[in-house]
Amino acid sequence: MSFDLNTAWFLLVGILLAGYAVLDGFDLGVGALHLFARTDVQRRTFLNAIGPVWDGNEVWLVTGGGALFAAFPIVYATVFSGFYVAMILLLFGLIFRAVAIEFRSKQPGARWRRAWDRSFAFASIASSLLMGVAFGNVIWGIPLDAAGEFAGSFVSLLTPYALLTGVTTVALFMMHGAMYLLLKTEGETQQMVKGWVSNTIIFFLVCYATTTMATIIFRPEMTATMRANPVLLALPVLTMLAIANVPRAIHRLRFGEAFLSSSCAVLGLFGLVGVGMYPTLVNAWEPARQLTIYNAASSPKTLGIMLIMALVGIPLVLTYTVSVYWIFRGKVKLDSTSY
Repeated sequence: MSFDLNTAWFLLVGILLAGYAVLDGFDLGVGALHLFARTDVQRRTFLNAIGPVWDGNEVWLVTGGGALFAAFPIVYATVFSGFYVAMILLLFGLIFRAVAIEFRSKQPGARWRRAWDRSFAFASIASSLLMGVAFGNVIWGIPLDAAGEFAGSFVSLLTPYALLTGVTTVALFMMHGAMYLLLKTEGETQQMVKGWVSNTIIFFLVCYATTTMATIIFRPEMTATMRANPVLLALPVLTMLAIANVPRAIHRLRFGEAFLSSSCAVLGLFGLVGVGMYPTLVNAWEPARQLTIYNAASSPKTLGIMLIMALVGIPLVLTYTVSVYWIFRGKVKLDSTSY
């Protein structure tokens, strides 16, 4: 691996998307778990656990998309045009989540709230699934023509491997969301969530093991970088240790540690994908047509100027994120201003 501007932007885009997965991942996980709550108060507690932070978390997705556009415009054009239907469905899902959060408590009627509760949960699950399907296609490969343009259809994106990564993403976010709820709730609601934790961990581990085996069998090139650089084997080991520490921390009632371990697991999984893909950004059915950090990048001058801007802007995003979480730290307390 040679470190240059192209590699720097590969890392930067990866960090931004991984940050989004950590931050909005628990939002989506809370949405997937939302309908399992028993009472209206518990559902309101879930919404208010993510209410102050969910919109700020999505800043990371916008920033990551902007970074991808600036550094690798060919990838941006290919992916966003080829995955157009999937992207529109994802946007609808994210929009419905936001609308549901704002609207469900505007009226006290049970039918009204049930409708928005279902919209919130289903939109969260659909959004997580579509994100996972998109990543699965990037790893598996998509049909590209000689000009690097997408030559398939929406249906062609729904391969078994892509659907498997989609379900794995849902499972990961559900586990991550359960960790966050343990951190933000108390009393009966916290005990209820604690009862879900084992199921979410088992669901994720089964999906993760299946996806890993499928990747090793059908996409062995994903392990080539680690075979060439054995020191990188530390990454999967650390990721598994982070996952294993989740139930250990919960057993010891260290919910903050459990959430931190879950966050590290998400980062570790993104790191494994990044190491396996480098220097490729999008695999193609025909290897000669894959998009890499070199054949799909902006000019060196553009990368240099944009990197300076990124080094100025990203600390501002980090500062904003940290300040919001610090302001709204602690357990959820419902009052007249709550959702």
